[in-house]
Amino acid sequence: MDIQVVKTELSEIAGLRALFLQEYMVQFVHNKCHLYGWADTWRFTLDGQTIGYGAVWGRDKREDRDAIFEFYMLKPFRKLTHAAFARFYQVAGTPYIECQTNHPLLASQVFEHARNIYAEAILFEDHFQTNLPSGDFVFQRKQPESDDNANSNDRAYIVSLQNEEVASGGLMLNYNLPFADIYYEVNEKYRRQGIASFMVQELKKEAYLMGRVPAARCNIKNMISKSTLLKAGMKVCGYILQGELSPSLIPDLNFR
Repeated sequence: MDIQVVKTELSEIAGLRALFLQEYMVQFVHNKCHLYGWADTWRFTLDGQTIGYGAVWGRDKREDRDAIFEFYMLKPFRKLTHAAFARFYQVAGTPYIECQTNHPLLASQVFEHARNIYAEAILFEDHFQTNLPSGDFVFQRKQPESDDNANSNDRAYIVSLQNEEVASGGLMLNYNLPFADIYYEVNEKYRRQGIASFMVQELKKEAYLMGRVPAARCNIKNMISKSTLLKAGMKVCGYILQGELSPSLIPDLNFR
């Protein structure tokens, strides 16, 4: 049994990626890496038949290709998951791996084959609708500075008080459909007044109005941002993990 791993073009594994995104139906944080050319893709075959694919990107520098971040096997061949991953690692030669814990196929490889594993970020999905009061604050769409910006992947919004902009944020739309990524920032002197949670609440509404599902993430140590998102009706749905790989951690398995 000989599993082959060959570098390929994104278009050649587009169907497999569609199955991957459909099966897990969560916001895939690194999806945009493919759109911007920040990743290389590899196809897995067995006796000439496609059985899965993987992708690598640069963990710290986009031009590097030193971290496995995407891995998928067609269901009829998942008994070969460990063998395919071992061959993928041997061919790609990446020293690092990262995954979302709500992507169980790759997460299992992190837990079984990586060392020095740590959580880099917390992932959130919408849980319930809130009705946080606005007080005197006004939430509104920020007018794009040009027609090009109007068609960008960033939908920007502001919160103002008596014509003063006190917070900004928006929805990033360059993630896998139907998800929209929430971001926000409150001016320092207006923090701890509930403005951030109010803004997240309103951004969630805007996402749904455009046919998108709101999602968010924050650094693992940012407890203020975590509290903000929870207050606005989000819930923790996973974590982004990073770890190190080495030949001693991944046995050859004889590809059986």
